[in-house]
Amino acid sequence: MILKKKLKACAILASLATGTIYVINRIIYYLSTIDNLLGNTEGNYYEWRFGKIFYKKQGEGEPILLIHDLNAHSSGYEWKKAASILAEHNTVYTIDLLGCGRSDKPNITYTNFLYVQMLNDFIKHIIGRKTDVIATGESASFVIMACNTGDDTIDKIAMVNPVSMYELAKVPTKRTKTLKFLINIPILGTLLYNILQSQKSLNEIFAFNYFYDSAKIDNTIVKAYYEAAHTDKIKSKYLFASIKGRFTRANISPCIGNINNSIFVISGNGNPQYEETAEQYKRFIPAIETVSIPDTKYLPQLEKPYDFAEQIKIFFDIN
Repeated sequence: MILKKKLKACAILASLATGTIYVINRIIYYLSTIDNLLGNTEGNYYEWRFGKIFYKKQGEGEPILLIHDLNAHSSGYEWKKAASILAEHNTVYTIDLLGCGRSDKPNITYTNFLYVQMLNDFIKHIIGRKTDVIATGESASFVIMACNTGDDTIDKIAMVNPVSMYELAKVPTKRTKTLKFLINIPILGTLLYNILQSQKSLNEIFAFNYFYDSAKIDNTIVKAYYEAAHTDKIKSKYLFASIKGRFTRANISPCIGNINNSIFVISGNGNPQYEETAEQYKRFIPAIETVSIPDTKYLPQLEKPYDFAEQIKIFFDIN
């Protein structure tokens, strides 16, 4: 009898705790998306087989596709400033990757090859011609991989602070798979995700990693990133789980040595690691051209969009 009472009390407490966490998650979702900074952006949707892909098209001329960093809080907002500058001479496409921003966020395991397929399909079906591509961080890896599929959709490539080839080659382990499982758990996993993607943590990421000069960080930018991490009932956690599980990574070393595309690496000199990684790529492929943008870190396209655009014009021979 006593055991039954204890079990009943535990069940009631567990239900109350779960209900409380659910309410907390709903409040976070409401507060993070109340400004609707991303929803107010005009754009279109590409009906891809795994979900709708949001994109924006602007300008006229030779096409350029801009791909944001592969992160649950990233979106096409990353290119808000640089895109309008590049659109003065080119047709610029800005995309939200599957699992990010305004695109659909299915509950699947996100992989590098999934994005390779998405990239090639988007270029073939929406852009309709061979295009130059600019990609940030880990996203640059699936751009390189896409050049090995034989679809011949990509021309010149600019990589912004790409992940080192050593890091990309790391495979999922028992620990990373367990972390992916925990984040994917309903309610509790969502709370864990909300803790890891809190506004406080994003403020710190911008101040210490993304920007060289913290005085240039517009609060609206951080809010847009925070909103991107929580849109569509916080379903970006599925991509976040796959990233933490290392399922989005791939060894690009065999691929990058086989392609004939012109490749450029842009890094921020505010973090020596970014320049070291750029040199790693150059040692692997001597033909790769590299440049550092002074007084920037991970997102030079947001911190110094005009300087960034000027380098792209030089690399892509834009007049």
